[in-house]
Amino acid sequence: MNVIKLQRKYPQFDQNEIFQLSNAFQNMDVDDKGYIDEATVIKATQNSERQPYDVVRQALKEVELDSSRRVELDDYVDLISKLRTPSQAQKSMATGPTRSRGLSNAQLQGQQPSPGHASKGSVGGGQSTGGGRIHVGGATSSSQHTINEDEREEFTRHINAVLAGDADIGNKLPFPTDTFEMFDECKDGLVLAKLINDSVPDTIDERVLNRPGKKIKTLNAFHMTENNNIVIESAKGIGCSVVNIGSGDIIEVKEHLILGLIWQIIRRGLLGKIDIRLHPELYRLLEDDETLEQFLRLPAEQILLRWFNYHLKNAKWHRTVSNFSSDVKDGENYTVLLNQLKPEICSRSPLQTNDLMQRAEQVLDNADKLDCRKFLTPKSLVAGNPKLNLAFVANLFNTHPGLEPITEEEKADIEDFDAEGEREARVFTLWLNSLDVQPTVVSFFDDLRDGTILLQAYDKVIPGSVQWRHANKRPANGNELMRFKAVENTNYAVEIGKQNRFSLVGIQGADITDGQRTLTLGLVWQLMRKDIVNTLGALAQRMGKREISDADMVAWANGMSKKGGKSSAIRSFKDSTLGNGIFLLDVLNGMKSSYVDYDMVASGRNDDEAYANAKLAISIARKMGATIWLVPEDICNVRSRLIVTFIGSLMATAEKMGV
Repeated sequence: MNVIKLQRKYPQFDQNEIFQLSNAFQNMDVDDKGYIDEATVIKATQNSERQPYDVVRQALKEVELDSSRRVELDDYVDLISKLRTPSQAQKSMATGPTRSRGLSNAQLQGQQPSPGHASKGSVGGGQSTGGGRIHVGGATSSSQHTINEDEREEFTRHINAVLAGDADIGNKLPFPTDTFEMFDECKDGLVLAKLINDSVPDTIDERVLNRPGKKIKTLNAFHMTENNNIVIESAKGIGCSVVNIGSGDIIEVKEHLILGLIWQIIRRGLLGKIDIRLHPELYRLLEDDETLEQFLRLPAEQILLRWFNYHLKNAKWHRTVSNFSSDVKDGENYTVLLNQLKPEICSRSPLQTNDLMQRAEQVLDNADKLDCRKFLTPKSLVAGNPKLNLAFVANLFNTHPGLEPITEEEKADIEDFDAEGEREARVFTLWLNSLDVQPTVVSFFDDLRDGTILLQAYDKVIPGSVQWRHANKRPANGNELMRFKAVENTNYAVEIGKQNRFSLVGIQGADITDGQRTLTLGLVWQLMRKDIVNTLGALAQRMGKREISDADMVAWANGMSKKGGKSSAIRSFKDSTLGNGIFLLDVLNGMKSSYVDYDMVASGRNDDEAYANAKLAISIARKMGATIWLVPEDICNVRSRLIVTFIGSLMATAEKMGV
């Protein structure tokens, strides 16, 4: 669009100003492409217009960009026009919350902050409502969502800390904690992928990620979608609930969804370390007449509360905690806990302070002496924010458990603990939770004993199969079902399975209620396999079959390997050659050859090479958008049932891709 047309469209600018804006745009468009990306525009406009990051960000949201989200000259002039006649949304963000902010990096170094790091802050994409709540989203109340400002700030700090120095994104850090820049930087998937690997190492093979470099100069929407496919599917694979978020939501920077995903990833990393294999001294928390198996059924949050109360009891303190909100918000229990963990440096003097905010600051000063001042601020402590308090306590446990080492006799008890079926149980737990069963499955064998979860799963996988008037529901008061009612449910679950041609010879409901592991795994496996087969219904119809069999899956996989020009093949899902991961990579290559770089594929002659191939195969499958529940060890150990789920998911993905 030439200068004359621009001036007609934006009469508030004289011809000289239009020339200046055009020159400014050309200076940003260094490659002379005729457009620039949003991030470049925001950063440059911050300086030229002397506006905070989030004000410019909001103004750009008000510009009607096309689906590519590229900013052309006309869009840039429109942006400047909107900034110079600001909307109410921009004005409210320029004012920002009245409470104090964390210092930016520039301030810490004694420099004046840039406009985007203004100490008074802005609330990017939303309006502060006081009390740390921010509205984000659309212009109408129905399209708006609320996020917690304390959580945004603390999770941003966490990302800055754990990803500092990263080879791919370290140059972008630290993100300001008082703007929404972190959310914008999540859109290409790299920050979230790195965060997943920090929380659960080795989840993603980072060689598969699309990154700017020699091969790709700038990531486009397709590259970002592939990265975010990996993020979404990997998050599922580590146990995050991602029912309501997709790749497009991340690319479109839906802040409330991204913040929720970030919390789940951080939470998974913190609580995943509360494991008796990592901390055998957790044995100390067993109560009288409680078995190790009973203890390990507890959710990680309950184990944390048990740990907290263990120390309060040893400190002869009169209070206990049953939550991470109201029971900790006055700071008293934290004071006693920290004193019990390190009495020589953490005193109980905060108990003498009446002002709750001052006491909270003193509590966090004590935590700082243990290098554990993380996730909480005085305000979020006093507010009783359950997420941030949980994160604070989990980090404290992971750093200073304060439990006596176990004896050799106790160590033998832990080593003898029966872990039969734990690998399959982990995958089946993730799958059941992906169906959104309620309550969430935590302890697989225990949570299935009363049949209510199984019946919900049947109803999701085979709609209409459950007549709910025949089912016994859990009491509203939270108590367990009486045994005879639980057995009625599990008998009903077995009956439904038989009606749907499951092989359940010798299985009775009482076996499920009694926690018989092999039989429980067998039933759930057949239900999961039914779910896989259901997704392949159209393919079965084309093949003239009622449903896809294991033999059909093997034939499909062999055919896909051959299609990619490879000679590898298997006879069954128990074939030992599956263990080196190469066949699965050949199948993926047949689906889309550009996804498998054979320079990355090892020979698979030793355990390390086989593991690397398996991890690579899982990440490539997720890049295609496949939902993969297993982990590399499952492939290396040729766990046939779990490999069936891998191939079944690839078949479903191939159907969507039209392969």
